[in-house]
Amino acid sequence: QVQIVESGGGLVQPGGSLRLSCAASGSIFSTFAMGWWRQAPGKQRELVASITNRGITNYADSVKGRFTISTNNAKNTVYLVLNSLKPEDTAVYYCHDATSSAGSWGQGTQVTVSS
Repeated sequence: QVQIVESGGGLVQPGGSLRLSCAASGSIFSTFAMGWWRQAPGKQRELVASITNRGITNYADSVKGRFTISTNNAKNTVYLVLNSLKPEDTAVYYCHDATSSAGSWGQGTQVTVSS
């Protein structure tokens, strides 16, 4: 089973940017697609961005045009660049199989957008 470690979160002002990283112990494409999910306090976990093993990306409407997902397959790493951040982007961000919420999850990385 692939072990995941997310990093790169922090406190940022509205309009700011962050780059999240997801380091995997094995091939990140042992699944069809990898994704970045987020869970805000009191809300369900949601998938915000995904990338297939062929590089096809997809984004939730709420982040489209602001977030960019990419991979470095040689490093077994998935990235998420977050631009034009809004307070409603505040959440714990997780890297996980984009096709299923089953299986173990990493600890995530906290993103807080506040002035």
